[in-house]
Amino acid sequence: MSRFFFLLLFSLVLLTPATAQKKHSTLKKDIAQAKTYLKAGNNLDKAEQLMQKHLADSANRRNERLWLMMFDAVRKQYEQGNMKLYLKQKYDTAAFFNLTKRMFTILETFDSIDAEPNPQGEIKAQYRKKHSEFLDKYRANLFNGGVYFIGKQKFAEAYNFFDCYIDCARQPLFESYDYRQTDERMPEASYWATYCGYKMQQPEATLRHTDLALKDTAHYPMTLQYLADTYKLQNDTAKYIATLNEGFEKYPLFSYFFPRLVEYHTAHADWDEVLKTANFAIAADTTNTAFRLVRTTALLNQRQYDTVIHECGLLIAADSTLVDAWYNLGMAYFSQAVNIGKSPKVTAKQKQQMTKKYQSARHYLEHFRQLAPDQRNRWALPLYTIYLNLNMGDKFDEIDRVIRSN
Repeated sequence: MSRFFFLLLFSLVLLTPATAQKKHSTLKKDIAQAKTYLKAGNNLDKAEQLMQKHLADSANRRNERLWLMMFDAVRKQYEQGNMKLYLKQKYDTAAFFNLTKRMFTILETFDSIDAEPNPQGEIKAQYRKKHSEFLDKYRANLFNGGVYFIGKQKFAEAYNFFDCYIDCARQPLFESYDYRQTDERMPEASYWATYCGYKMQQPEATLRHTDLALKDTAHYPMTLQYLADTYKLQNDTAKYIATLNEGFEKYPLFSYFFPRLVEYHTAHADWDEVLKTANFAIAADTTNTAFRLVRTTALLNQRQYDTVIHECGLLIAADSTLVDAWYNLGMAYFSQAVNIGKSPKVTAKQKQQMTKKYQSARHYLEHFRQLAPDQRNRWALPLYTIYLNLNMGDKFDEIDRVIRSN
């Protein structure tokens, strides 16, 4: 061995005990300082930070004293904050709730260390009963903290509180409480966690607690809405449509499900499904104009023109401002006229019928144009055909200019 490497190795041997001694001395000093802070009840945040610093060193991970002193520092901060709030003194409410959460985080982490098997493989969690009983009294503040941060539109923070509240049911520290079965607020907390995930547009967070969220009957349709939007965000069409169908079947009058199902089936030109959806909705509310209009649109695309004319006539008689009723009625007459004109040989009688149909279509489509002048893509070409077949020169020239300008 060269003289250089021998001297280097010798220096390391000498240095290691010295370094360890220095770290031990610092640890001892900081523990003493933290004890002073705890006893005096001030600089408690500094006491917490001192313990955090040493627990960051893996060599101190199992140091029970450090964990318990850090917890005491946080607990006393919480108690002081609670007193200020009780006395209506100025205090940071967000900081108060964050202290609640830190107490849970510290003791849950410490419990995993406290419950490590001994050399004989036995698990004897010395502090579990004491710590679980303590935290159980404050667990409601995790829920309250989530509600507080929702009110502040801080959804990430709110989610973390609800997630922590729910996660207690999974923690060995609280196994004796069986929160999943005994805590009636678990479904509601899960709903709010789902809501926060949805507001953050984070699918993983939105879907994490949906099994329990769906047990919250008060918010069931809203949970389905968040799930449907999340599946759509993930491009999972099968789950998206399945969720819409479930929501619509259970809550046909809830404003979210019906229009999206109609939109989806319309985009795929599945008019049987559109009609089926509209009929189901009408059965739930026979007076709903939107449902009845969708039904006439489906019937129009199924070429049931006489039924469309009858039903749209009833809708217009009840409310003459229904734009789509005028359009559907006009297009029903228009389509009948076009169909007559497709005959290989149009008789005089058929021509008379066709002219009459075009005249009726003109009445309704011109009124539709007045009600919806910006919807040129719907009224321009039908009116062009009508004016052409009725030999209405001036009207034809005007509509021709409209089409050419676009």
